Amino acid sequence: MSVVRINAINVPAERAEAMAARFAARAGQVEKTDGFEEFQLLRPSDGRDTWLVYTRWADQESFDAWVASQSFSQGHAKPEGAQAPVATGSELWAFDLEQHATRA
Repeated sequence: MSVVRINAINVPAERAEAMAARFAARAGQVEKTDGFEEFQLLRPSDGRDTWLVYTRWADQESFDAWVASQSFSQGHAKPEGAQAPVATGSELWAFDLEQHATRA
């Protein structure tokens, strides 16, 4: 069964648009990776400052290969012209997909 990795990223409200723009600029990188299944960027709408980057992978090895890849390094490098980091912190959450349902 798949594995889910969620990067919980703290982004001050005044940096929210920069966060969205940086992810828009990297669009398409992770999708080319073997074992990749799904990506979602979740923007908080309840006053929190934690964005969630949800990815689902066929297995742990696929995720590890992505993290070790040149594409990962390039996607996580400081963008040219960026003056400051967008986030003030982050942590990686790891889950195994126990159950999955879609609309019938």
